[in-house]
Amino acid sequence: MKLKNILVHFLVAIIAALVAVFAYVKIAGTITEVITYREQYPTWFTSLPDDFEADKFDFTYAAEKTVHGVVHVKVTSMRRQPQFQQRRSDPFFDWFFGPQPERERQPEPVTGFGSGVIISEDGYIVTNYHVIENATNVEVTLNDRRTFNAEIVGTDPSTDISLLKVDADGIHYLEFGNSDDLRLGQWVLAVGNPMNLTSTVTAGIVSAKGRSVGIFSDRNMPIESFIQTDAAVNRGNSGGALVNLRGELVGIPTLIMSPTGAYSGNSFAVPVSIVKKVVEDIIEFGEVQRAVLGVTIQDLDSELAKKHNIDRIEGVYVAGIMENSAAEAAGIKEGDVILKINDVRVNSPSQLQEQIARYRPKDRVDVTIKRGRKTQQITATLRNIEGEMEVIRPQEAYLGARFREVSSEVMRELNISGGAQITDLSPGKFMSAGIREGFIITSINEIPVNSPADVRKILDGHKGGVFIQGVYTDGTIEFYAFGL
Repeated sequence: MKLKNILVHFLVAIIAALVAVFAYVKIAGTITEVITYREQYPTWFTSLPDDFEADKFDFTYAAEKTVHGVVHVKVTSMRRQPQFQQRRSDPFFDWFFGPQPERERQPEPVTGFGSGVIISEDGYIVTNYHVIENATNVEVTLNDRRTFNAEIVGTDPSTDISLLKVDADGIHYLEFGNSDDLRLGQWVLAVGNPMNLTSTVTAGIVSAKGRSVGIFSDRNMPIESFIQTDAAVNRGNSGGALVNLRGELVGIPTLIMSPTGAYSGNSFAVPVSIVKKVVEDIIEFGEVQRAVLGVTIQDLDSELAKKHNIDRIEGVYVAGIMENSAAEAAGIKEGDVILKINDVRVNSPSQLQEQIARYRPKDRVDVTIKRGRKTQQITATLRNIEGEMEVIRPQEAYLGARFREVSSEVMRELNISGGAQITDLSPGKFMSAGIREGFIITSINEIPVNSPADVRKILDGHKGGVFIQGVYTDGTIEFYAFGL
C-alpha cells in the first residue's frame, strides 16, 4: 500500500513537470541554446573622438573647394611619324617609274590633353612633365570656361613636374597641404579631366606612401616616392590634384598601373613635399637645384642583413660612396645603414630620395647611421651632382634648348668622353627634330662635342643640314637631323 502511494506521487510529479514545461514553451517560445565563447586574443575597438559625427566624412566641401582650382590642359606638339616601310620591289612598277627611295614624313602636329593645378593668384600652374613634354603650344581652360595660352616656366623630368603660367585675373587657386601628415587609410580626392571629361572628382584612400615603381628609370637622377591611392584615375587625370578633405593639395596624380591602360585600382601621385620644392626652385633660380648625398643604396632585406651580419632589418644599406661627394666628406662609409635624415626615419631608397630632394646644395642635414652595432649621427653638407655647392642657373636657350656639362659619373656609365646634355627644351630646332630632354649630344656633323660651348661653336653661322649623334642616359643611341 505504501509502495502504491509512492508510485502515485511519482507519476503525479512527472505529469506536473511535463505540464509545466509545455506551458512554458507555449508562453515563452522555443528554447534557444546559448553557447558562450571566450576569445583567445582580446578584441580591439576603434577609438573615435567624443564629438565624432558620421557626416564629417562628407566630401562635398573638399570637392567644391578644389574643382575651381583644377584646369584642363591642351597640348600641341610636333611629332615625326615613323618611316614608311620599304615597299617590296615590283619590276612592272619600277619599269615605268624607276626605283622609289624610302621617304620620311615631316613632323606633324599632335594634340594631347591633361590636367593642371592653379597654385597662386598670379597664375602659376603645376602639371606633369609628361603632359607638356615636347609641347609647341599649351592652352589652359579654367573651370569657368575661360581659355588662355600658357607659358612653360620650367620643367623637372626627374620628378615629372612642370610649371606653367597664365595671365589671368580672378582665378581660384589651391593651397598646399602637408603630404607628410597623410596616414594609411585616410580619405583623399582626385580632381582632374579623365578621358577629356572636365571637372571630375573621385574618392579613395591612401593605400601606401613612399612607393617606387621604376617608371622614371630612363631619366637623369629620377626621384620616385609616390603616394599610392585607390582613387579612380585615368588618362587625362595626369597633372591634376590629389587633395585631403580640407581641400588642400597633397599630391599631383601622375600614373596608374594597369594591364589594360585603364584604371584598375592603383594610382600614384607625386607628394606635395616634392612638388613645392621643385616649384620654388624654378621660380627663384629658373632650374631645380638638386642636392645629392652621394651614396649608392640598396633595400635592406633579410638576405642582405645576413650577408653583412646586420642584426636588425631597418634603414637603407649603403652599397657605395661616390667620389667628391657629401657622403665622402662627412665620413659615411660603404656598409653603413642610414636610419634617419634630420630625425625622419627612412626604410627604403625612395624614402631616402624624397628626404634629400627637399634640400639644395650647401644645405646641412643630420644623417643617423648604424655602423656595426653602434648608432651615430653625422652632419653632411649636401652637394650637386658635379660635387659642388654652388647654385646652378640655367643658360640662355639656344635653338630652343639649354645644355649642361656631362658629369664624370655619367660619362663612365655610358663610356663616352664628353658631350653636352640637354636640360630643358622649348619650341625650336631641337624639339622639332624629336630630341627629348636628357639627350647627350656627342657629335654634330661628325665633329666631336665635348661641352655645351661646342654646340654653339659648331652651329653658329652654319647653313644647311645638321646631323646630330648622341645617347640618352639609359644607353639608347639616337641620330637626329634638321636644317638651318
